[in-house]
Amino acid sequence: MTIQDMIIRIAMAIVIGGFVGYEREMRNRPAGFVTHTLVCVGACVVSLMQIHMVADTVAQIEANPILAGALKADIGRVVAQVVTGVGFLGAGTIIFDKGSVKGLTTATTIWVVACIGLAIGMGYYQLSIIAGVGVSFIMIGLKSLESKALNRKYSITIDIGYNIKSGNFIKDMIKFLKRNKIQVRDIELLERNENENIETCRFKLYTGFGKAPDRLIQKITQNEDVISVTKKK
Repeated sequence: MTIQDMIIRIAMAIVIGGFVGYEREMRNRPAGFVTHTLVCVGACVVSLMQIHMVADTVAQIEANPILAGALKADIGRVVAQVVTGVGFLGAGTIIFDKGSVKGLTTATTIWVVACIGLAIGMGYYQLSIIAGVGVSFIMIGLKSLESKALNRKYSITIDIGYNIKSGNFIKDMIKFLKRNKIQVRDIELLERNENENIETCRFKLYTGFGKAPDRLIQKITQNEDVISVTKKK
């Protein structure tokens, strides 16, 4: 393999990894432009190392046939370790917050970028370009469709006024919503009235398919600590 080939492959990894990372950076995600670029380049470098290791092994066997039984080159072993190792890196971007899991998409893009980097390093240019375009389409096109159509359809915002003396109301409400398979996307404190012992919080929820918001609100109002529930449009 020539130096020109290595430069082309590493440059290609920078472009594709950076493009995916730029989308994550614009959405202010834990792993952005630099992280995705480095992961893609790192995976590409591992592939290049694997190719050189195989080539060196073959060259040594050709020069010394007696070593054929002692030297082995497994072209998939090092590559497989990258796929496994990147999984741990992606897991670091996943957090559990306010009853919902965040960072799954970013963790997935890190893993996909690493796979593309391996493909680039191995010289599968067409596969890498098609995969890069496909990932970009999913992240930009389908993600926008999801947020504008599906998420809007199954997202509701409700203001809940409750008794301050209840103490663990927020924690208990999150547990209640989780039991009902409702995803809590955000909780915001709106008002706190010490004189009347009332606190009002805004819950942004994702109900998902097949769940009636009105029935959910009815269940919430049955909580003895709840004073008022208002659904926002």
